[in-house]
Amino acid sequence: MKQSMMINGKEHKIDVDGDMPLLWFLRDRLEFTGTKFGCGSGLCGACTVHVNGQAVRSCVTSVSNLVDKEITTIEGLSEHGDHPLQKAWLNNNVPQCGYCQAGQIMNAASLLAVNASPSEDEIDTAMQGNICRCGTYQRIKKAIVEAADTLSKEV
Repeated sequence: MKQSMMINGKEHKIDVDGDMPLLWFLRDRLEFTGTKFGCGSGLCGACTVHVNGQAVRSCVTSVSNLVDKEITTIEGLSEHGDHPLQKAWLNNNVPQCGYCQAGQIMNAASLLAVNASPSEDEIDTAMQGNICRCGTYQRIKKAIVEAADTLSKEV
């Protein structure tokens, strides 16, 4: 398969088997290691990235389905790691082991892109499929609310 996709604003040639999961293309071919392998079944959310702005699980998304699409990884969310969600994560001491955090942040960014001021119930619903082994769910919710507030002030 010799085609291309845009990843974090740069064109990347796809010269792999079309069935290869995006996760492995990102990690093994491009060395974007912020996206994590968790369950391999699309159930935990550690591998969440954006495809055309929508949160998707990269472990179950084949590269053949992504030709001519825009992919954003945690590395592409903010050039300097200063996206309001990343700042709010630190302000609220969300990370413990840190393993799920990239997927959590990417899912939250997708939520805030379509709902700038989500209620706590809307946050719970949107984040439901992202598992945190350390159980920092209340801090995650607080960080999302803080980031939404910050983003609303930037507009």
